[in-house]
Amino acid sequence: MLFVMENDWLKVEIATNGAEVRKVKHKKNGLDYMWTGDNAYWGRVSPVLFPIVGRLKEDRYQLNGQTYSLPQHGFLRDVMFDLHEQTTTSVSFVVESAGRFTNVYPFEFKAFIHYMIKEDSLIVRWEIVNESKEEMYFSIGAHPAFKVPLLGNETIEDYSLHFTPAGNKNVMEYELKDSLIHEKGMANDISTIQLSDSLFVNDALVYSNIDSITLVSNKSSHGVEVMFEEFPFVGIWSKYMDANGTMAPFVCIEPWYGIADTYHTSGGFKDKFGINKLEIGETFQAEYKINFK
Repeated sequence: MLFVMENDWLKVEIATNGAEVRKVKHKKNGLDYMWTGDNAYWGRVSPVLFPIVGRLKEDRYQLNGQTYSLPQHGFLRDVMFDLHEQTTTSVSFVVESAGRFTNVYPFEFKAFIHYMIKEDSLIVRWEIVNESKEEMYFSIGAHPAFKVPLLGNETIEDYSLHFTPAGNKNVMEYELKDSLIHEKGMANDISTIQLSDSLFVNDALVYSNIDSITLVSNKSSHGVEVMFEEFPFVGIWSKYMDANGTMAPFVCIEPWYGIADTYHTSGGFKDKFGINKLEIGETFQAEYKINFK
């Protein structure tokens, strides 16, 4: 089922399956900004990643003497949400674990995903409530995919990524090898990256201590700005097509509270790099914003 938010600038469609944004249309310029979800490249549009971000080493983790298995990015993206609240310009969804996931994730939780539009911006807010009788460990992340190019007379090479680092912090760069994280070190010059077919040949680009990323056309100035202050990590990804050496016609800008396992991980969930801890009865909240230009 799809729910719609609408104002004078934007029309946004969100599916109850995964509480996933499926479409954003800008009324003033007529552009559709989100990836179509074409299975020939990648069948999703903007999944929410929980309770892990990325892949676990051997797809397993250990917790309190037990071993559990989880697929890449967890399970919340495939769960049917319930409508919580709705207005013309906002919609909120909720899902309760209710014992359904304890074979893969031994915590009870309630997850809210709130969407709101204001002028030409989409604001996304997460709330995770720990309903277990113990400390809860988790990661959560966004994975929105934006169509590139937006206009028929443009190419992928007309687009570039512009970074705003967090103030007074060193930007760290990571690389993925076999879907696991390796630290490359400090990124001394992180300002602009031009898109090219070979940019994602080695999988996603991953950084820490970034406040925002803008994806913009050098020809038309159309694009998106994703703002995510205080998020510890961000991934940038598009599917590399081995058959013809090109990238897929979309780019994902992914603010994360979590990250894939490191190559040298022990597998202990409580010690996982980037993991978040939530006390009994407490609520985790995080918010990011997308401006559509």
